Amino acid sequence: MNKEELAEAAIRGDEAAFLQRVELDKQQMYGIAYSYMRNEADALEALQETVCRIWTKRRDLREARFFTTWSIRILIRVCMDARKKQTRERPTEGIAQQYGNGMRADEADAAARLDMAAQVQQLPANYRMVITLKYYRDMTITEIAELLEKPDGTIRTWLNKGLKCLRADMTEMKEEIGYGRGNGDGLRAGRSETAE
Repeated sequence: MNKEELAEAAIRGDEAAFLQRVELDKQQMYGIAYSYMRNEADALEALQETVCRIWTKRRDLREARFFTTWSIRILIRVCMDARKKQTRERPTEGIAQQYGNGMRADEADAAARLDMAAQVQQLPANYRMVITLKYYRDMTITEIAELLEKPDGTIRTWLNKGLKCLRADMTEMKEEIGYGRGNGDGLRAGRSETAE
């Protein structure tokens, strides 16, 4: 059976077809979950919750050809709900201290990547979602618009505004580090209040 036939059978209640159909999207869904949750255990937990929700809501899907898009939409909601519940410490506090302590170039590069991920997590939900799908999951503007059920122009606006926020934050961080204030005392000043 092809993807659409498997989806049709899954909607009717065929558990084996459902598991086969979910297996086809497993890699893509794991990648999206990981980009939101930032660790394997939380990503796998989000995937498990998503598969349960897909199975219980399978009859709500009207057209089998939209199975993947519909599943990803559910996954994103699950991940966003899980992120709201988490109250973890931000990793950037330790990174700021390391910048001032003479890190090697490879350590600085790894720290910058971690900080970028932390900066993305601080964006409002709609900007974060678009940036994650575009740059971490390599989806096109049209695919994102279809997935989120928004016009292309809205997605482009969110992407542009999200990137502007990231540039402003990174410029501010570089200036503070350049002035020798890399102790974390003001690194995120004014930004945490605007997130979500």
